[in-house]
Amino acid sequence: MTDHRTERISEALREELAEMIGYELADPRIGAATVTGVHVTPDKRHAFVRIGVAADADVEQTLAALEHAKNFLRRELSIRLGLFRVPELHFEADVATELGGRMDHLLKRIQKGRPRE
Repeated sequence: MTDHRTERISEALREELAEMIGYELADPRIGAATVTGVHVTPDKRHAFVRIGVAADADVEQTLAALEHAKNFLRRELSIRLGLFRVPELHFEADVATELGGRMDHLLKRIQKGRPRE
């Protein structure tokens, strides 16, 4: 069970990172990346940030650009949120956005119990 503080930190990080990545980073490799979720570990030292990437964008380049901007993002988060210790950011691609509409199709097929076509 996660405590309330961890949930609040996760939500605050998601909101601020979404704004910074969407509007303030000028790296063309990032493109139309969106923050789909943030999971903060219970010790609050690591934050796993899930990034949704547009279908026409390169996932590895986007993640490399975000890794390059990691220190800037942490510094800005410390200023904006006033946290004593900002968690270490770990970026990962969001699988659900990569699958797109196919995910709904697969879930419906599982519910109906149909074998693979």
